[in-house]
Amino acid sequence: MFKGPSAGRRLPEFGHFLRLGGMKRNSLSVVNKIVQSSPAVKQPKLGFYSSLNQTHMYTVLLDWGSLPHHVVLRIFQYLPLIDRAQASSVCRRWNEVFHIPDLWRKLEFELNQSATSYFKFTHPDLIQQIIKKHAAHLQYVSFKVDSSTESAEAACDILSQLVNCSIQTLGLISTANPSFMNVSKSHFVSALTVVFVNSKSLSSIKIEDTPVDDPSLKILVANNSDTLRLLKMSSCPYVSSDGILCVADHCQGLRELALNYYILSDELLLALSSETHVNLEHLRIDVVSENPGKIKFHSIKKQSWDALIKHSPGVNVVMYFFLYEEEFETFFKEESPVTHLYFGQSVSKAILGRVGLNCPRLIELVVCANGLQTLDNELICIAEHCKNLTALGLSECEVSCSAFIEFVRLYGRKLTQLSVMEEVLIPDDDYSLDKVHTEVSKYLGRTWFPDVMPLW
Repeated sequence: MFKGPSAGRRLPEFGHFLRLGGMKRNSLSVVNKIVQSSPAVKQPKLGFYSSLNQTHMYTVLLDWGSLPHHVVLRIFQYLPLIDRAQASSVCRRWNEVFHIPDLWRKLEFELNQSATSYFKFTHPDLIQQIIKKHAAHLQYVSFKVDSSTESAEAACDILSQLVNCSIQTLGLISTANPSFMNVSKSHFVSALTVVFVNSKSLSSIKIEDTPVDDPSLKILVANNSDTLRLLKMSSCPYVSSDGILCVADHCQGLRELALNYYILSDELLLALSSETHVNLEHLRIDVVSENPGKIKFHSIKKQSWDALIKHSPGVNVVMYFFLYEEEFETFFKEESPVTHLYFGQSVSKAILGRVGLNCPRLIELVVCANGLQTLDNELICIAEHCKNLTALGLSECEVSCSAFIEFVRLYGRKLTQLSVMEEVLIPDDDYSLDKVHTEVSKYLGRTWFPDVMPLW
């Protein structure tokens, strides 16, 4: 279901009608509103016609084939690709709209094995038609693949054919395990460099969990250094600090960068802080335990962080942690410029206490798990030292109702996002669960309730 461009009401499910081979004219009352509002259709003067003539006139007006091109184009933009293709066979007018270049600026290829996936897939014949007729029109392209190697290889095959493209945004998305990592490295890199070489206007690239490597990044930089603004490359084991340094050295317009912590280094931060290089707005760092207990994470000098913040004072430093408690030893021992902090696994009270003392720029904090020790003191410490915090998320941890209310009171209406599971809040002598939402709502200046686990 989707909304029409003019009437603001729900239209019929086009895929359903099209799969039946056509449209029912008596089901078009909503689209009639669109037609009547369109300047391309002259309105009949109802006073001059009998009821029979009125019926005949509206039947003519409501013929799907007479819809103006711009209305059909807007409708097509809301349709899934397969329904859009089926719609193109309804009539000549709709087929003309199907080939309008504007319709092919944004496209998502869905590639999966029908025997093992519930997702729809883009039919191979349709893919070849797109490559043959519309490759030059593609600008915002993504590939969504399932966990199978075959799907990732199919994505690589399509990439290798985009020789006449002018893509601006490219995203490679695995819906399950990183299937791109199962593809031959040479095959993947060869296919990807076809786009890097031929587009020459890439501004946003998301190639996480892929076998991209340093040489392919050099090709990217050589052909798109003036346009590249966003590069997401977390979990790319064949990329080193040298590859990122190459990007930093040549891409003057780079504004967003996402990478794994093992690539981050003092040298890289200093390069990103150079006056002649980039001015970052977002730096995302994924801290992931590849071999639990076997790798000790390196530390980044405070001077390197300070250089980055001095050069780009407005930069958001986003860190995602997926570590075991014993692996946090390196982090938050001294002041950190992190602004958005997510703990995807259990984190100790001690680490959260260090966060409160050493993260003065913190804006958002999400704690997915902590254990059975209350975080009262840690939350109050964060409220007293992290003055910029506006968002908090808590799950699978414990906080007394009194401490939680005090935490909210210290921030007041600055706390714009507050997502806390009901199980997190522990009643005490001063407040029960029934009273928490009233007190918190008072300090926030809006109605608030804790989140409740849905019952299936």
